[in-house]
Amino acid sequence: MRARLVIAGLMVCALALLPGSASAVVGGQPDTSHPYVGMLAFGTPPHTTICSGTLLSPTVMLTAAHCFAGAGEGVHVRVYFGSTAGASGGPFDGTYYFDQDFAGLGNGIPHADTHDVAVVIFGPDEIPDSAHGGAYGALPTLGLVDTLRNNAPIDLVGYGVSDFARGGGQPAQIFTAMRLFAQTTLIASNDAISGEFAKLHNGSCFGDSGGPDLLGGSNIVLAENSFLNNSVCAGNTYSYRIDTSQALTWITTTVAAQGGSLSH
Repeated sequence: MRARLVIAGLMVCALALLPGSASAVVGGQPDTSHPYVGMLAFGTPPHTTICSGTLLSPTVMLTAAHCFAGAGEGVHVRVYFGSTAGASGGPFDGTYYFDQDFAGLGNGIPHADTHDVAVVIFGPDEIPDSAHGGAYGALPTLGLVDTLRNNAPIDLVGYGVSDFARGGGQPAQIFTAMRLFAQTTLIASNDAISGEFAKLHNGSCFGDSGGPDLLGGSNIVLAENSFLNNSVCAGNTYSYRIDTSQALTWITTTVAAQGGSLSH
């Protein structure tokens, strides 16, 4: 579908992990502080696609366009919560909508990877507080990333690949469905794509596709994980900025059009 690029945090028996989408929180630790980060799944085994997302309200979850755009607009996805996916509830069924201007993954060349944002709308049943303790992620103020200094702390949270088994041949993914937390830092940049993508040190490696890049120590979603240089934690990661007028406008208008609400 997108040639040489993986489209999500995990493709079970569907695609090999190649340079492309962010797909791991390697070197992290089990997370107990971000119950509003959930795991999204589409498809049936052995062809299940997994991503992470941030619950913004009882009816809205934020994630990435590259996760399930290939399946089409309005597909139904399953969402799980808990330190291990499903431990705190789920699956909850939601409808997936992505920015129709999403250009497809292209290793960050100008005009590729753009508009990599999506939401899942839940209804008529809302996500109960029992699934996430009543905690939510928060949208950023306009242009917040541009105000941050170089090496500003960033918190990564997600359910992706937790490690690689090495010892001959292509490193094999280790996936545990655990919610993981890792810290990294922002690389202040002014290149052709910095207006849409935040660049992060590889640090503890990537962050899971669609999962949040949180302003250190907060619930503010600066960006969501989009693409990276390679598949084995040896490069930087790039995340689609949520603090731009383009992203914020798309999120608010789409949520309203699809019957969701950002209030909680």
